[in-house]
Amino acid sequence: MKNWLFLGTAILAEVIATSALKASDGFSRLLPSVIVVAGYGVAFYFLSLTLKAIPVGIAYAVWSGVGIVLVSLIAWLVFGQRLDTPALIGIGLIVAGVLVLNLFSKSSAH
Repeated sequence: MKNWLFLGTAILAEVIATSALKASDGFSRLLPSVIVVAGYGVAFYFLSLTLKAIPVGIAYAVWSGVGIVLVSLIAWLVFGQRLDTPALIGIGLIVAGVLVLNLFSKSSAH
């Protein structure tokens, strides 16, 4: 369970860093730029801890899938990004893929 908490922490830090990347305006604003660097540092540190117990393919699939969904949600709520029907379908397929991988695959670390 601890390894999944590490992965959750890594995902959260990456989502914060990616969201701050938009706000950094090409690294021309100091505070968002610092958040980007720190966030990615924390994210990769916790991902490295995760990989001690969870296979890299599984961890990265969950990392990227959950990250895409959360960043898209933040982009919609904070930055006013519009998500059309194909985008929503694609995000839904990503969520379905992560669920199938974790619920039904013998490759997943349960």
